[in-house]
Amino acid sequence: MKKFVSIMLALAMSMSLAACGADSSSDASSDSQSSSDAASGEKVVKIGVFEPATGDSGAGGKQEMLGMQYANHMTPTVDIGGETYKVELVYADNGSDSAKAPTAASELVSKDVSLVLGTYGSSCAMAGGPIFGEAGLAAIGVTCTNPGVTAGNDYYFRICFLDPFQGTVLANYAKNELKATKAYCLAKQGDDYSGGLANYFIKAFGEENCVYEQFPEGTSDFSTYITNAQQQGCDVFFSPVSLEAAAQIIAKAETQGLGMPILAGDTWDSNVVLEAAKGTSLNICVTTFYQEGVNAEFDSAIKEWINSDATAKTNNGGDDKLSAVTVMGYDAYCVALEAIKAADSADPAAVLAALPGVTYEGITGAISFNDIGDANRDSAVVKKCNTESGNWDFVTVAKVG
Repeated sequence: MKKFVSIMLALAMSMSLAACGADSSSDASSDSQSSSDAASGEKVVKIGVFEPATGDSGAGGKQEMLGMQYANHMTPTVDIGGETYKVELVYADNGSDSAKAPTAASELVSKDVSLVLGTYGSSCAMAGGPIFGEAGLAAIGVTCTNPGVTAGNDYYFRICFLDPFQGTVLANYAKNELKATKAYCLAKQGDDYSGGLANYFIKAFGEENCVYEQFPEGTSDFSTYITNAQQQGCDVFFSPVSLEAAAQIIAKAETQGLGMPILAGDTWDSNVVLEAAKGTSLNICVTTFYQEGVNAEFDSAIKEWINSDATAKTNNGGDDKLSAVTVMGYDAYCVALEAIKAADSADPAAVLAALPGVTYEGITGAISFNDIGDANRDSAVVKKCNTESGNWDFVTVAKVG
């Protein structure tokens, strides 16, 4: 359906361009989505960044944005209509809150961006997405993995795998590698990401063999949930929650002697988790999109950039450990540039029409889109927290079926 819509948009655009072709004023400089920098005279194309810089997903949002910022640092321009345009990133903080997400989305629409990147957090993507749809803006999700992000719309795309796949990978790992027969699953109330991923895990693992609980907003003491998992005789503790909650769970799991492996999804792939787990006796495994070391040249270059910029280093948690969401942010920016180049325009309708046909060989792998707008990805990296070194150890690349 999205490819059909893109074809119709392209036809409509070509008719419009033909009708205006005799007007010498209808060149790239008249494009409503590009502007001239008054100070430098540069022509500018704007890409919206719809990410959390605050709230319980703020740490992950900042790391995802780092990849976009590094990509913009490395490739700060794009050619449109034979002219070079400066690429400007325009930010709106959705606050990790689905109630605030529509306002942040509207802010980006008002700033005349050509397309949008983000967001970290599926709930905010689903809450803000309709605003982009009404404005005719394409949005490229980076690591928002809930199926509801792209379902039933023609404007949201994404470059990550989905939770039904990720949940099945984690359930298979729990059963086949950890030999677990009973799983404890903990999600946050009202959170589409953790609740959705937990449900897909339970479905794949077997509902009759799972204990499922949810904690309310504002929870900071996870003692009761740790105790419940132990008393229920579970073999694995699965909790794909935010980084803020993750650090608190790790602390309680250690002090209470959890006694079982902890599994989580892509949100836990962060130095926040590594720091919280360092020196503990915990066994923590996650599924994610990239393993540091796969592309040594890229890793070295982005680490050098992080270390050279105090703000970037702070936003990365105070060190240069590379999270997969950062690399995905880099790839998302590059895909956005490919869409603008394919459209040969900064006009949102043109970019939206071109995006379904974009292919790109990213740092995290080959990127292309299916008819729903989801990435054609069939594998996930599984890695384990090395609590002695404070790094992630590669375990395997997992596929389903």
